Amino acid sequence: MIGVGYAQQMARYNRWQNENLYGVADTLDDAARRKDCGAFFGSIHATLNHLLWADRTWMNRFAGTPKPEAGIPHVALHEHWEDLKRERAAFDTTIIAWSDALDPAWLDGDLTWYSGNAKRDVTRPKSFLLTHFFNHQTHHRGQVHCLLTQAGGKPHETDILGMSV
Repeated sequence: MIGVGYAQQMARYNRWQNENLYGVADTLDDAARRKDCGAFFGSIHATLNHLLWADRTWMNRFAGTPKPEAGIPHVALHEHWEDLKRERAAFDTTIIAWSDALDPAWLDGDLTWYSGNAKRDVTRPKSFLLTHFFNHQTHHRGQVHCLLTQAGGKPHETDILGMSV
């Protein structure tokens, strides 16, 4: 289905887009970042918090990184913008390092975990879950892009073809 190169490219795309969106969000005041605009998680700040929480949750399952303390539905990892920004940048580096060291054989296996959302053990192919991991990021970054645009921000290119390789 996918290979290590896919994971490496998508990890870099994730960082590129996070730098884009966080850079634009940084130009807004805290009230604008926290304004409930009707998105699934309400605000820019809350959506970005959710995305970091989900990335940490999946990387805990994939690589044994520390699991976030908060759980569904309490996904507010970082109350303060500067903390969220710092932790996002640091965790993007963690995702890239993991993808760079990824053993192709890892993609061939299944992963079983307890899903707090489903309240049961779930098993899926790792390659499928890795695709979900990156798709989830793109989905919520799309929401943040829309919220930033509504707030007057101007995020740059989001098309992966616009990223230098």
